[in-house]
Amino acid sequence: MDEQQTSRLFELADRILAVGRHIGASKEGEVESGTPLQGAVMRYIDRHPGTTAGEAAEATQMISSNFSRAVRGLEQAGLVRRDTDQHDARRVRLYPTEKAQENLQRLREVWSRLLEEAVTDSDDIDAAISTLRNIETRLVARTRPGTR
Repeated sequence: MDEQQTSRLFELADRILAVGRHIGASKEGEVESGTPLQGAVMRYIDRHPGTTAGEAAEATQMISSNFSRAVRGLEQAGLVRRDTDQHDARRVRLYPTEKAQENLQRLREVWSRLLEEAVTDSDDIDAAISTLRNIETRLVARTRPGTR
């Protein structure tokens, strides 16, 4: 990789982090939030209700002890519930609670208000979503065995 490409990719990552810090700071006081690890777990469970702990731990790239701690914290906060799998009683499924859904709705409102003046062009919004979704998909794929 040449120096110009290295610099461009570094700036992309740096700007993603900077925007992420602004977005993260905007939810203070309006939305119940926990640790960054809990946030990663909650995001996955919101997007994949009924996931198993193993699937979610792998997807969030957490070791089991950190993942278990994050889930316990989310349960104590009333944001996640564990249900026994109907087909295999040894397996537990994770679901967002109603409180989590309400919290997610508040988060949608807070973040939408934050960004509505910063990003006004629908094409820019769609392009950014598509690009970031693509980056996330490729990064996740790199972490799975046999997909490098």
